[in-house]
Amino acid sequence: MTSLLIKNAAAIMTGLAGAAARHAGPDIRISAGRITALGALTPQAGEQILDATDCVIYPAWVNTHHHLFQALLKGEPLGLNATLTPWLAATPYRFRAGFDAASFRLAARIGLIELALSGCATVADHNYLYYPGQDYDSSAILFEEAEKLGLRFVLCRGGATLTRQLEAELPQALRPESMAAYMADMERLANQFHDPAPDAMRRVVMAPTTPPYSMQPGELREAAAVARKLGLRLHSHLSETVGYQDSVNAMRGISPVRYCESIDWLGADVWFAHLVKLDPDEIALLGATRTGIAHCPQSNGRLGSGIAPIRALEAAGVPVSIGVDGAASNEAADMISETHAAWLMQRAKAGEAAQPKFRGGAGEAGADAATVEDVIRWGSSGGAAVLGLPAIGSLAEGQAADIAIYDLSRNPRYFGLHDLAIAPVACGGSAHLRSLLVGGREIVREGAIPDLDMAELAAEARAATRALIRRAEAA
Repeated sequence: MTSLLIKNAAAIMTGLAGAAARHAGPDIRISAGRITALGALTPQAGEQILDATDCVIYPAWVNTHHHLFQALLKGEPLGLNATLTPWLAATPYRFRAGFDAASFRLAARIGLIELALSGCATVADHNYLYYPGQDYDSSAILFEEAEKLGLRFVLCRGGATLTRQLEAELPQALRPESMAAYMADMERLANQFHDPAPDAMRRVVMAPTTPPYSMQPGELREAAAVARKLGLRLHSHLSETVGYQDSVNAMRGISPVRYCESIDWLGADVWFAHLVKLDPDEIALLGATRTGIAHCPQSNGRLGSGIAPIRALEAAGVPVSIGVDGAASNEAADMISETHAAWLMQRAKAGEAAQPKFRGGAGEAGADAATVEDVIRWGSSGGAAVLGLPAIGSLAEGQAADIAIYDLSRNPRYFGLHDLAIAPVACGGSAHLRSLLVGGREIVREGAIPDLDMAELAAEARAATRALIRRAEAA
């Protein structure tokens, strides 16, 4: 197989920590889908050359929490100014019954394309669109759409055996599954799709939608035990709002994280989305058990949930990753927007806590609460760590060649920068994606996905969104 030499990069960010976060390069050699060398490299006979002049190179992003079906629910008016609980009723659950196989597939395709065009190679989707008698296989559709684009895909199989309403009053699409049906489908998916390889293109994760509300404690213990027997990781939502604290305290008399401890849902094979509202002892417990987080700053801001205490979590030992969450609570569901927000919000959180010296405080603070290098690490190797994919997420010899190359010469947003390496995260916006490689294969070329008719996709999206609105209004 002919090797590929990426030449003359302006900067290379590796996704690693400390002094290893940057590599002088300026070249990267790829062979058989792997990085074989970084440095000042001489082209070999017959080697393909990709000129990266004026470009910065990042490890391709690893998105650890999404709801792809929500790509057709952006900016939905009834949920636009609502907090989490009323938003759930107003938007994702109100439209849930309106999805059929075609609209679900289109939503997944739109979401995956949006991510790919931001430089994302690996997507973990927390899909909870399952119900008894469903006439399409949403899991298979997700794997199919990711494979068409050439992206790595991790299915976090959501679902619930409980509902907070009487089942008899619910439409079919809102009814819970039985535990037997849920576990049978988990076994099917694990057998059909799960690959334990360290650079797998397909993975399956046990992911009941929300532990306090989706299953009984005994069922959650069973789910955890079965997942570990099958070699699957565990994922869910937790502690997104103060509502979690109120309801779990009322139901169980303990905090949400302590509840997860009681049902065997903590550990290095578990990661939770959000973790915004935490007590100090919960942070310590998450760190001690090496339970991970998918930090979703834009969704948390959009819903008024707050800002997760990422610095305290990481200091306690919690593995940190970044997820964009669903587009229905994050109208910019791409990894550049998300990492830009993560960089800013951790600084804002630290600055918000600062106190003036005359009141006993230390004065101004917060500007160093998150560096660009931190955010890149969280969004790349951090994501690979929580997903259990150690062969991706960083730029180093032997690693899979999942690489995003951003051309900074086409947009004045990036002109005048003293440090080009920070541009995509610090400046935000839409850096021109010169190339996205996944396992050395080019997925995006010059800001476009080959053979994709974007105008046609836009027209399909408009029609599907109008149809969903009509079905919701008629229900």
